[in-house]
Amino acid sequence: MGELVLTANAGDGTISTLRLDREAGRLVPLATATGLPGCGTFAVDSARGLVYAAYKGDEPGVATLALDPATGALSQVRRTSVGGAVTYLSLAHGGSFLLGVSYGAGHGWVWPLAEGGRLEEHCGEFSYRNLHCVVASGADVYAVSLGEDLIAQLSLSADGVLAPKEPLVVDVPRGSGARHLCLDGASAYLITEFTGQAIRYDIGADGTLSMAEAVDTVVPGSGLAVSAYGKEPLKEPLIWGADIWRAGDWLLTSERSSSLITSIPVGEGGALGEPAAYSSTEKQPRGFTVTADGAYVVAVGEQSTHAALSRVEADGSLTVLDRAPVGAGANWVRIVG
Repeated sequence: MGELVLTANAGDGTISTLRLDREAGRLVPLATATGLPGCGTFAVDSARGLVYAAYKGDEPGVATLALDPATGALSQVRRTSVGGAVTYLSLAHGGSFLLGVSYGAGHGWVWPLAEGGRLEEHCGEFSYRNLHCVVASGADVYAVSLGEDLIAQLSLSADGVLAPKEPLVVDVPRGSGARHLCLDGASAYLITEFTGQAIRYDIGADGTLSMAEAVDTVVPGSGLAVSAYGKEPLKEPLIWGADIWRAGDWLLTSERSSSLITSIPVGEGGALGEPAAYSSTEKQPRGFTVTADGAYVVAVGEQSTHAALSRVEADGSLTVLDRAPVGAGANWVRIVG
């Protein structure tokens, strides 16, 4: 049946489902789930056919949705109020726990997941200013704070005990605006919002991070200046880094002011080379993702009502194959299957 593509459309509070048809090089619209105001993040448990989607409002929370793999339809199972508008969701320990952080509340939570995707009372929490991302690999949990330019290093046991690592935090260059982190083998890759850098960290045997190298992802001569908290990037204009993913031999990053995706070669041991390609995509690309084999990219834009399907070429450039309609303010995308 092929892979499903899900996009969160914060502008109209929906999640769009499309099918990725590799043979035809197309994205085929399938279904739209409504009633998720401000939805800008979700986590997918493919094994259980569940999607955990954040929504905003007077009582922000997380909706548990059941995904029909044949039709792409999402049906609501339950809603759970939480302590703030959630910015990033991910799963840990094979879907036994849901991790979430709130940029506005500066708070993070760990919720055990019961039968049927029910969120139980949180079993762990942490606080840093403007938390933007939380990801896990095994027992290792990493939470990224844009407001404090750090990555918090935590450990989550299989029975739900959250504990700090030593050292608790890894500093990111001051004023860089630490944003999203992706994990790949023995490397972790960070994109910075204000300086547009891709920073690689080695992951030690104990799960702790140590900085390896940093690469500028912004097009030389673009005229984009370094940004800072509270500034308006499109007015000056300023660097506005957003998302980061590994795609085979490449590390891809998105920048919203220029609406470009940068391709950086990845060498032995995960080491980063200099950018090799800059590819246009949907306007203001806050979110994108990559197929498991690294062959295709699906990107959405906050100022676009379409998702773009691109093929990753041998030189790292992206060739757009198709565009398909999604909702307004699309800012998060994941591939299922």
